[in-house]
Amino acid sequence: MRCPFCGHAESQVKDSRPSEDGAAIRRRRMCPECGGRFTTFERVQLRELIILKRSGRRSPFDRDKLVRSIALATQKRPVEAERIERMINGIVRQLESMGETELPSSAVGEMVMKALKSLDDVAYVRYASVYRDFKETSDFAKFLTEEGLSDVAEDEL
Repeated sequence: MRCPFCGHAESQVKDSRPSEDGAAIRRRRMCPECGGRFTTFERVQLRELIILKRSGRRSPFDRDKLVRSIALATQKRPVEAERIERMINGIVRQLESMGETELPSSAVGEMVMKALKSLDDVAYVRYASVYRDFKETSDFAKFLTEEGLSDVAEDEL
């Protein structure tokens, strides 16, 4: 594994253990060149997933992109990191177990929406505003009414 600090081609594994949910192996590594320490995670990948974008473009599924989008939606919300990680692992397992190698981006978006709705209403609305491409405040109001979330305080959004 390449060192993220100095770019040295090799690093030494100092410690390996299963992650908290058992879905990955957490490895503590050290670079023999610069002495930098870093952590890597090794996960099982059942199959290579390709995401079909609305534009027709195809791109490989990127777990990190999913993590970043959910992190933005849950930013500054009272949601434990472990719950978010379990949610992400569940979404990835669902996608891999669908039996398809090519999935529409809408399938991923709807899974995230469903998972966020049960996790945190504000994070759900934040994600929906980007996913559904809200243009005006009236789009928020309409969405909140349709979803029965009109009790979500406007100052929380």
